[in-house]
This record gives sequence, C-alpha cells and structure tokens, in this order.
Amino acid sequence: MSNTPVITIDGPSATGKGTIASLVAKELGYRLLDSGALYRVLALAACEEGIDLEDGAAIAGMAPGLKIEFPGNGRVSLGGRDVSSEIRTGTMDESASRVAALPEVRQVLLPVQHGFRSPPGLVAEGRDMGAVVFPGAKYKFFLTASPEIRASRRYRQLLDRGLGARLPDLLRDLRARDRRDEQRSISPLRPADRAIEIDTSQLTIVQVVDQIMQKRRQGGG
Repeated sequence: MSNTPVITIDGPSATGKGTIASLVAKELGYRLLDSGALYRVLALAACEEGIDLEDGAAIAGMAPGLKIEFPGNGRVSLGGRDVSSEIRTGTMDESASRVAALPEVRQVLLPVQHGFRSPPGLVAEGRDMGAVVFPGAKYKFFLTASPEIRASRRYRQLLDRGLGARLPDLLRDLRARDRRDEQRSISPLRPADRAIEIDTSQLTIVQVVDQIMQKRRQGGG
C-alpha cells in the first residue's frame, strides 16, 4: 500500500477543498478521504451520547466502535444512518474544530485515515493530510481564500440547504475557527512541506481542479 499514490488537499474551511477533492478523485478513479467528516461524525456522536467535547479520552475510546462510511456523492453515514446534513451545520463546524484539537482523538484516527490508502490511489482532504497523515505524498496542495469570500460561500451553502444563517455571524465564527486551528499545539493548520498553494478567492471550482490536474501531469505519475 505504501506505493499507492496519494494527493493531499489541505486548507481552512470553505475554500472549496471538499468539492475539489471529490472531482479530482472522480477524474482519476481514486478513493476519497474526507478527514473533516470523520471529526464531524465523532463530534455528532459525542453530543448524542452526552460526552463533553473536551473529554479527549472518552471520545477517542468511542471512536473505534463507530461505523463510519462514505457511500459516495458527498454522503456520510453513521451506523447505517445518513448524517450528511446533520454534520454540516454551523454548530457542528464549531464542535468538530474542538474535537479535532484533542491529541487523543487525532492519534486514534491516524490508522483509520491510513486505511483509506488503497489502489489505484487516494485523494485525501483536510487540514493536515500533507503535513502529518501522508507526509510522503508526491502531490500536496494547500487551498486558501479570503475570510470574506469563504464566509460568503458558507452562507450560500447553508441557504441552499434551507438552513438559516447570518453572514456576520459566519464570518466571526470562521475567523475564530481559523485562530483555533492555527494555534493548536497538535497539527496546527499550515501548508505542508512542498505543498503548492492555490488562492481560490477568484477561481471557479473547475479552474482549481484544472490547476491540480495540470500539476500532476507535469510531475508525472
């Protein structure tokens, strides 16, 4: 499995990395790992079990027993139940960020994430895929965008799902999450060594996918 190619796509929330990673994986016929969804599902399960989101040991102990699956098309299931919408709320953004900062949780999820690496290849997206989880990946990308652009994108996403939202609140929460992710002691949010940075602020999803595919073609493999 160590020879199976991996493409990592990291960056803060609302940079489009989830959609972009999915399209790149589909074009290449690779498997997809949405690492952020793992933390979101853990946060959801912890809340439903009444576990304190600061209790790293309890959440880490619960994680191996959860049946988390990615059926495709952006769907996520927990124990056979579709939780795709439940884990994409503003509240779950905050909860997932807190869970992801727990070292015990990150440690227990590491082999889970490694398990997604299988032929013909893997596209892994998150915040530390290139720096920590798959440091040997040949192709590493780090997507960015201005906080205002990202908040506007998240606002439209929530409205499209029929969920209420206020743009100023989203911008405030997004900036707070950025600070928390950048300042955490374990796997802080930052570009990995050799990562190619792409500012998506003024680019379409298709343009970013094209850039990633072009870099891969230039590098071969």
